[in-house]
Amino acid sequence: MSMILPYMQGFGTGAGLIVAIGAQNAFVLTQSIKKNHHLKVCLVCALCDAVLITLGVLGTGDIVASHPMLLKPAAWGGAAFLVWYGFGSFRSAIKGGKLESEEETVSGVRPIIMLTLAITLLNPHVYLDTVVMLGSISGQYSGEARYFFGFGAVTASFIWFYTLGFGGRALAPLFKKPVTWRILDSVVGVTMWAIAFSLGAKAMSV
Repeated sequence: MSMILPYMQGFGTGAGLIVAIGAQNAFVLTQSIKKNHHLKVCLVCALCDAVLITLGVLGTGDIVASHPMLLKPAAWGGAAFLVWYGFGSFRSAIKGGKLESEEETVSGVRPIIMLTLAITLLNPHVYLDTVVMLGSISGQYSGEARYFFGFGAVTASFIWFYTLGFGGRALAPLFKKPVTWRILDSVVGVTMWAIAFSLGAKAMSV
C-alpha cells in the first residue's frame, strides 16, 4: 500500500511532462492519422522513454544536471534536425495531401523506426524531461519507492503514446480533406521550428 503513492506521483509527473505539445507528439499523431506503422511508432517512443526514465531513476539525471555543457552539442544537433523536419512539413502543407481510407501510407518499417528514433533521441527536451527532471524528482524517494515512481512515469508514457496512436486513427475520416492536411502540416512545421528556436537560444545561453 505504501508504494501506491510514489507510483501515482510518478504517473502524474510523467504524464505532465510527456503530454506537453512537442515534436515527438506531433510526429506520433501524424503517423497515426496516416496509419503509417503507427503502433510500432508508439512502441518505439514508449520504449525509449522507459529506457531514459530508468537511467534517470538510477542516477544519471543527477550527473547530467551537474554538467550542463553536455547538453550544448545535443541542443544544436537537435535544433538543426527540427529545422529540417519543419521545412519538410511546410513543403507538404504547400503541396497538400489526402488520406485514402482504404490505403495505408507505406514507407517501410525500418525507415519509419529510424525516423522515430531520430525524432525522439535527437531532441534534448526528451532527456531533460525523462533523465534530468524525472530522475531528479525520483531522488526524493528511497529504496523500492524510487523504482515505483519510475514505473509510474513509464506507465504514463505507454498510455499516452498509445492514446495518440488509436486517437489518430479515429481522426482519419477528417483528414480525407486536403485542407485538413495543410493545417496539420503547418501546425507541425511551426511546432518544430519553435522548439528548434528555443533549443538554439538555450544552447547559446549555456
